[in-house]
Amino acid sequence: MERVRIGIVGGTGYTGVELLRLLVRHPHAELVAITSRKESGLAVSEMFPSLRGHTDLHFSSPDTAPLAQCDVVFFATPHGVAMSQARGLLEAGVRMIDLAADFRLRDVGAFERWYGMPHACPDLLQEAAYGLPELNRQTIRRARIVANPGCYPTTVQLGLAPLLRTAGLVDAGHLIANCASGVSGAGRKAEVGLLFAEAADNFKAYGVSGHRHGPEINQELRRIAGLTDDDERVHCLFMPHLVPMIRGMHATLYARLTSQGAKIDLQGLYENFYADEPFVDVLPAGNAPETRSVRGANVLRLAVHRPMPDTAMILVVQDNLTKGASGQAVQNMNQMFGLPETAGLEGLALLP
Repeated sequence: MERVRIGIVGGTGYTGVELLRLLVRHPHAELVAITSRKESGLAVSEMFPSLRGHTDLHFSSPDTAPLAQCDVVFFATPHGVAMSQARGLLEAGVRMIDLAADFRLRDVGAFERWYGMPHACPDLLQEAAYGLPELNRQTIRRARIVANPGCYPTTVQLGLAPLLRTAGLVDAGHLIANCASGVSGAGRKAEVGLLFAEAADNFKAYGVSGHRHGPEINQELRRIAGLTDDDERVHCLFMPHLVPMIRGMHATLYARLTSQGAKIDLQGLYENFYADEPFVDVLPAGNAPETRSVRGANVLRLAVHRPMPDTAMILVVQDNLTKGASGQAVQNMNQMFGLPETAGLEGLALLP
């Protein structure tokens, strides 16, 4: 099988180095370029010693990197970068996977309101595939642009999808997602709230008045339920928290069951829904997943509970940098190029 020629724009952040960690061992990947304007000319292995012996690439300037010679380019960049380069790459026949939010929201006004910038190519928003493979494989396979989901939205959608795919099981207008992430979810940057002395030995909510992942979550939950993007018959209250750990994410999801839903075997519903999914693990009844069980692995692990007869509670964990970001991006690449979906992603979690 031919190798996929790959470029990475923005390779110095946490999602960038996670992409490198996965792709240097991928059996069908050929890394062609990795860009950083600030670190241009520096050996990748000098910045990331964990990659010594696995790549001889040097960072290159985005202006000179041979991105047009790639089959696919990953954008592990701040919001706004991918959309500024999209037209040129697509015209060159290059496919794109954006790990930021440039193509996640299909409503231009919503994007500009939540991300504070005009959209550079609004006509391409409807073309972009939303890259959650477990739910959108057919559109991902033929897409030129894939919008890699946010980390929180991945846990919420995969946690609630079995309840929403069958109409009438839950009161879909009053869903609750109480979620927590490690500090790497904020990216590799100097910020007071992320300093060790600020984040360690502490637990806090943030984005209390509204978080940009909220509209993404609701847009996609509505699509899962077969509704339009703005149909508020499906609505999820999303509340994020910061946990003093490096990587990992935990979501506790609540849904009020209808009289129809109360008759359903919830454990059986989830086991059947994800029976053939290599990266979703439904735990046996009575269990509770731990973030350490998925550290460094492209696995989302969940458990189904019914604490009251009319309430479903779903506990979900994933590594925010792997299944929540770079691992899922590689999973999307595998789909786009007809590769085995598990290629390059079969590593086990690190424990302890």
